Amino acid sequence: MPVIQLQYPQGSLDAERKSRLASRLTEVMLQMEGGARTEGGIAFATVLFSEVPQGDWWTGGQADERYVHPPGRFLARVSIPEGYMNQQHKSEVHAAVTAAVLDCVSGAPDPKRGASVQVIIEEIIEGNWGAGGRTISLSSIADTVGQPKDGERFRWVRAYFAAKARQFAAAGYPSDAGGLLPGDRGANP
Repeated sequence: MPVIQLQYPQGSLDAERKSRLASRLTEVMLQMEGGARTEGGIAFATVLFSEVPQGDWWTGGQADERYVHPPGRFLARVSIPEGYMNQQHKSEVHAAVTAAVLDCVSGAPDPKRGASVQVIIEEIIEGNWGAGGRTISLSSIADTVGQPKDGERFRWVRAYFAAKARQFAAAGYPSDAGGLLPGDRGANP
């Protein structure tokens, strides 16, 4: 259930580039979900564009382009469910989102091309994502997008949350503190 929010300077994306970039970023999200080309997987993939007015984006204390490299300033915030990606997956997302921006936005050749494209992955703590007026767990997201729970990816997810449950138990967290998969609440695996 990833969401990508892309901020960019006013005037740097026209409608055609936005459309192309939205398609590319949607592909990145589907790959993030393990290739979830199901109706549920596609419906979860959301891209939000936010144009930043001229003079409102400062880099290095300057509103000009002095410290900005081609193709310009772009900030992608990628929201994902906590515990869904190991570091290798996150690094792949950093590279894929940057490549999508570079492919869709022209810029002068430069050895630092893309250095001003920032990608920040924000993990939403288990139990804090909701839709339709209800809390959605990572387990239910996996069901919706068709991610098998007996595969390697979800085994990693289970190991992550089992370790987190042990940490919570060792620290004396209340069993209803949240932040764990529904089956792990109060568990001491």
